[in-house]
Amino acid sequence: MELIRVENLRKIYGKGENEVRALDGISFSVEKGEFIVIIGPSGSGKSTLLHILGGVDRPTSGKVYVDGQDIYAQDDEQLAIFRRRQVGLIYQFYNLIPILNVTENITLPVLMDGRKVNKDRFNELIATLGLKDRENYLPNQLSGGQQQRVSIGRALINAPAVVLADEPTGNLDTKNGQEIVELLKLSNQKYNQTIIVVTHDEKIALQAKRIITIEDGRIINDEVIR
Repeated sequence: MELIRVENLRKIYGKGENEVRALDGISFSVEKGEFIVIIGPSGSGKSTLLHILGGVDRPTSGKVYVDGQDIYAQDDEQLAIFRRRQVGLIYQFYNLIPILNVTENITLPVLMDGRKVNKDRFNELIATLGLKDRENYLPNQLSGGQQQRVSIGRALINAPAVVLADEPTGNLDTKNGQEIVELLKLSNQKYNQTIIVVTHDEKIALQAKRIITIEDGRIINDEVIR
């Protein structure tokens, strides 16, 4: 079942001699439950693509359909609701709120949406993430790996249609990085989450089900590896 369809996506910055084509005619589709890694050199357009898929940055032209809905046909308020409810975002630098504890950071997207937290889902996530007994810790009381686990919990708490991760292990050592990859794989398998990861790490790429390679804003290879 198709979850995402991208049609002739372009993102252009600047004009004239200063024009930069970050994305130059990207088209592909994603099936529900896929685990995809996007790789490519720095400046290839990987992060730009991820942000456009997540409704964070509007494209210059082209279409992005999520669950059959043209997300950029929506106004800014509708797009904000789409981001909160349908997208889980994980970044390299955690982006946790320093004055909020683990529970508050994870449940923030639900509370911002004016909804009640599903306690069963929260408790299951806390256990899966290995954060039991750390619910009241502040971010500065956690290791880097634990902070990234909190950011994963925050991304998953709303049971989003798609989880987008931008270099999620880039700020971690090898051991913690591998644990984060295993958690993403578990989320994909246990919750049937659709996962799209941008990374420079070939070890992560080889654990995905499909690898999309981008260069100069274009897809140069799209391969299902398992």
